[in-house]
Amino acid sequence: MDKQYEVIMAGFGGQGVMSMGQLLAYAGMLEGLQVTWMPSYGPEQRGGTANCTVILSPRTIGSPVVERPAAVVAMNLPSLDKFEDRVREEGLLVVNATLAGRSVRRTDVRALSIPATAIAEEIGNDRVANMVALGALLEITRLVRPDSVVESLTKALPPHRHNLIPLNQDALRRGMELARHGARRPAC
Repeated sequence: MDKQYEVIMAGFGGQGVMSMGQLLAYAGMLEGLQVTWMPSYGPEQRGGTANCTVILSPRTIGSPVVERPAAVVAMNLPSLDKFEDRVREEGLLVVNATLAGRSVRRTDVRALSIPATAIAEEIGNDRVANMVALGALLEITRLVRPDSVVESLTKALPPHRHNLIPLNQDALRRGMELARHGARRPAC
């Protein structure tokens, strides 16, 4: 990575949006990058709105505030509605097609709609839809290595949840496969 890259990840509480952002940030740190992770919650906890901003950079990050991110991961329709217009021109929009209910309207961004929740249910747990989406983001952007995300899982998950690492790893792989077959890879 030779320049700063900003990502907003958004969905409703309980979709693992914050975890997805933390894993990306941890993986960036493992790879020697400068990172910021800034969460934002709606007034509700589970089921309310949630988003986080992650910035990865080879240099010092001046501010964690991002107005026009390079990428947005929208896990549901309210998130797509809220953040679609904020993605910078030629940026990337990864959409959970299972819950979005519509296509991306903009034509000046790279869009990838994947059935993240449906794939997660197919592999056994709808709670790993976030990992399917993260895998798609990583395949397209190559921000960090997938192995760094898997290693981050060992730090982010409590020891009694390490049995979930293979499921998360499978979800990450499935997201990468979906992106590999559905989108061109933009330069970072």
